[in-house]
Amino acid sequence: MYRDALKSKDKILSVAPMMDWTDRHCRFLHRQLSHQALLYTEMVVADAIIHGDRERLLGYDPAEHPVALQLGGSEPDKLAEAVRIAADFGYDEINLNVGCPSDRVQSGAFGACLMREPDLVAGCVAAMKAVSDLPVTVKCRIGVDEQDTEIALSAFAHAVLDAGTDALWVHARKAWLEGLSPKQNRDVPPLDYDRVYRLKQEFPNVFIGINGGVADLNQAVDHLNHVDGVMLGRAAYHNASLLGEVDRRIYGMDVPEIDWEAVCAAMMAHAEAHLASGGRLIHVTRHMVGLFLGVRGARRFRQILSNEAVRPGAGPEVMGAAFAAIDFADLTAAA
Repeated sequence: MYRDALKSKDKILSVAPMMDWTDRHCRFLHRQLSHQALLYTEMVVADAIIHGDRERLLGYDPAEHPVALQLGGSEPDKLAEAVRIAADFGYDEINLNVGCPSDRVQSGAFGACLMREPDLVAGCVAAMKAVSDLPVTVKCRIGVDEQDTEIALSAFAHAVLDAGTDALWVHARKAWLEGLSPKQNRDVPPLDYDRVYRLKQEFPNVFIGINGGVADLNQAVDHLNHVDGVMLGRAAYHNASLLGEVDRRIYGMDVPEIDWEAVCAAMMAHAEAHLASGGRLIHVTRHMVGLFLGVRGARRFRQILSNEAVRPGAGPEVMGAAFAAIDFADLTAAA
């Protein structure tokens, strides 16, 4: 179903891959709120998959589908091997990171610095495509440092699309690898949505998605008048409740309002399983603090999760107490 959407360029809303944030517990929560949004893993380095704990790095709950794996790397053979391994885990898409400005990423010669090497990225894409029939997509910036974004982005897109890339997700900012920190790169370079719109006009038959600074679903809907997909990043993480409107507003589905009692029960069961495997409650609850922004009881909800979930022996009942603090009548009225 997801592959058909890519081919037909149906509208897709996704939650961006975010290092240290979009782990399996975050994705499980987001899936309780939207059945249709495409979820991404945080970036996983190809070497780690080849040599590391594969279940820990690649495992996920089947409820997370559709879910995409984001890979980091710049060596075609290693990326191909990582795709071979990951394919057995049943992901719906493999995405190559060519946009992250992290120092850790640059030192490994991948991420946004690869915007300067479109032919190398094309070789990586071709190698990944050769070993699996999964969609292979690329997430990039509009350029880096002093590049002319009109020239650089078009040249990059031509190279990776000729190599077989199934879709391009474009963060509508340059990455300044010299002079700005990774944190500054998320906000300081100006957004240039029009450049991504022009890329879509240049490649009308290719799935083009946009990312960067999208604050809410109203903005997402506006972007979808120009491109095929929208990625929500920090907005979806810090105010996850907005995902509850995605299936209705983006996908046009006639769905009921979120059953928060069911969400609470699902998260408690998920936490119970995680605790039974040796995990801690905070691993799950840290992703839930942003629920219910602006709703009566939200402050108490955050206090309970923040203070109680870190205690030794804390169990799922902490979640139940937190949800009990929310005035769901206020939430319904706000909707």
